[in-house]
Amino acid sequence: MLRELHIENIAVIEKADIDFREGMTVLTGETGAGKSIIVDSLGAVLGARTSRELVRSGAEKGIVSAVFECRAADNWLRENDIEPEDEIVIQRRISPDGKSSCRICGVPVSVSQLRELGALLLDIHGQNDGRQLMDESRHREYLDSFGDNSEVLSAYKACYREYVTCRREINRLSMDEIEKARLAESMQYQIAELEKAELRAGEEEELTAKRDLLRNSEKLTEALDSAYSALYNSDDCAVAMADEAANMMSRAANFSDELRETVSIIENASSMLYDASERIRDFRSSLEFSPEEYDNIESRISLLRRLRRKYNMDEVQMLEHLENCRSKLMELEYSDDMLAKLNRQLEALTEKCRGAAEKLTKSRIAAAARLEKRITEELRDLSMPSVVFKTAVLKLDSELGFDANGADEIRFLISANAGMELGRISKIASGGELSRIMLAMKTVFSANDTVETMVFDEIDTGVSGIAAQRVGEKLSNLSCGKQVLCITHLPQIAAIADNHDLILKTERSGRTYTEVTELDRQGRRRELARLHGGDNITELTLASAEEQIAAAENYKKQNRK
Repeated sequence: MLRELHIENIAVIEKADIDFREGMTVLTGETGAGKSIIVDSLGAVLGARTSRELVRSGAEKGIVSAVFECRAADNWLRENDIEPEDEIVIQRRISPDGKSSCRICGVPVSVSQLRELGALLLDIHGQNDGRQLMDESRHREYLDSFGDNSEVLSAYKACYREYVTCRREINRLSMDEIEKARLAESMQYQIAELEKAELRAGEEEELTAKRDLLRNSEKLTEALDSAYSALYNSDDCAVAMADEAANMMSRAANFSDELRETVSIIENASSMLYDASERIRDFRSSLEFSPEEYDNIESRISLLRRLRRKYNMDEVQMLEHLENCRSKLMELEYSDDMLAKLNRQLEALTEKCRGAAEKLTKSRIAAAARLEKRITEELRDLSMPSVVFKTAVLKLDSELGFDANGADEIRFLISANAGMELGRISKIASGGELSRIMLAMKTVFSANDTVETMVFDEIDTGVSGIAAQRVGEKLSNLSCGKQVLCITHLPQIAAIADNHDLILKTERSGRTYTEVTELDRQGRRRELARLHGGDNITELTLASAEEQIAAAENYKKQNRK
């Protein structure tokens, strides 16, 4: 349930704090006062697309924050590493350049995360949503949502994915003989070239280091020989001098025990010097090579670099490419056998898809009958007594007979008046009828979802008189199980609300401001009188408004459970 909405520097609203209550709340006001900005703000705080025009002119940023109470979102919060609390606090900041930042319970989140959470918290029915009924591609979604076909639909989609994968593999292997021969020849050439190279991971790096070493071997050998001579291979070498020093210190230690540790240090140093000289000698021996060896290394490096440039790969990648070429060549050699096997598999998958699609069709037909009954009942409650609503489940007109969504085309048909033939909603329904059909569907679908708050932005478009009263009653009944927010221009709908907020636009110092005020009983009377007669508010219109409020209260007592 939506508890609070804070709006700051959004369009003509400098600052507004709105507290929402249970039941049905209406928002009324003159055209252009800023009613739809409330809906835009709710959309923004729940992840809808925003633009720089939404930020109030001259402001550094726009801020929308909302507080919800909703346990249905606890699992989503945990999955997104947000600890569930008693309240869900959402904030979105929008800068004048159109960029925005979002937080949920103080945790930074992306707009897509905000949108996911928003779908669990609030359902906004905008002024143009009724037009979605004219988009017949959406009718299948409506029916599947109502019929709770998720399980059988998921089973079908799994079959269809297998079918598509098999079909794609057949297309990949299907080629004419000339193309197959050309590809096989290319694979054979690459395999032969890479096998002949006898590649080894890291070889080029090792050979390059060895070549650079051999290239400077003369200077290196000279330095190593000098170092070896200084350490070991001369009369006054470091090892001999260290051994002599150790002998002298051993004699001295006979006269002073304090010198024995020094003797040990010198003896260790002598051993380390000897070890160093042995290492120099061994390394010096490894430098013995012939000019032919150097040429071989250069040739090998040249080959490796040529292959690397040709394939644009290092040794490891070329070895992987070699294995891929072997696999592809084997695949080509056995492609006829594989195609035959895949075609048999495709036939089996085609039948499997048709079987799964048939189950889905049966489920949709059963759901269609239930939906027709429910929508017809709701529409009759909305002053459409002669309406006939039909959900046509038609066979898909395609060569295959099924696609990603099954084997059906779903189409809503309607006859709005007695004696009229069923026709497509886009051809039959008026604007007011579209609004009532969408309200009927929202009422039916709301029984199956966990969203606690529903927003209707001018659901009364094209509706007046008794039909408007019935729309108000339907919204009131809907608010028994949901929190309903409704923007309206009709007194019939405003009168039946449990709560009433007035949106008022004013001017101060040459700037426009929008304010939101919660109306008491007296304020509601005046606003209903304004909705009836404009500025001409008289004792008669006030009395009529009071009578309308009383009648609405009586209706709620009798019809709400």
